[in-house]
Amino acid sequence: MSVLWLGVPAELGLDLSAQQEQQLRTYLDLLQRWNKVYNLTAVRDPAQMLPLHLWDSLAVVPFIQAEHCLDVGSGAGLPGIPLAILRPTQTFTLLDTNGKKTRFIQQAALELGLTNLKVVQARVEQWQPTQPFAAIISRAFASLADFVTVSGMHLAAQGTLYAMKGRYPDSELAELPAGWMLARSHPLSVPGLEAERHLLELTRTA
Repeated sequence: MSVLWLGVPAELGLDLSAQQEQQLRTYLDLLQRWNKVYNLTAVRDPAQMLPLHLWDSLAVVPFIQAEHCLDVGSGAGLPGIPLAILRPTQTFTLLDTNGKKTRFIQQAALELGLTNLKVVQARVEQWQPTQPFAAIISRAFASLADFVTVSGMHLAAQGTLYAMKGRYPDSELAELPAGWMLARSHPLSVPGLEAERHLLELTRTA
């Protein structure tokens, strides 16, 4: 490892097995190595990858309880890979348009032994999955309106969209398309990260 690994911070309140801890370390190592060649993420410093990518993704683990979850615009597998590691009994589909990134996710899943993870290279608005998802998460979308518009078609009737955001997005919430509402908002505390983080739960209106 090219960054000192002191374990997952206790503040996240997660109970990890030794295997899960090792899988997270291996994932971070893979991300660093591939990033040098394929430019998977703008964050180059391994020490910054911990709070900005890993701890940020792990902060949402307690809220994702659905059996089948879709990660839209997964990029280098965030938050999908950390979620799949921490939730081995749930199934995660990671979708991205970028072939380099989906190849990385595929290779990471193989090396980490993640049998509960599927990878799709497609545009979300053109993709046709075999079944809708109870949960859809993303940390990639610029606006909530865009997220709802292109991902909502893949959501089960009683499902939830989970949007990972920085500051609380009042203006974006005001521009939510008709038929959608904010069900819950969770302020997140990410160790090592000074910036605000929020997880928003969006559902269809009754």
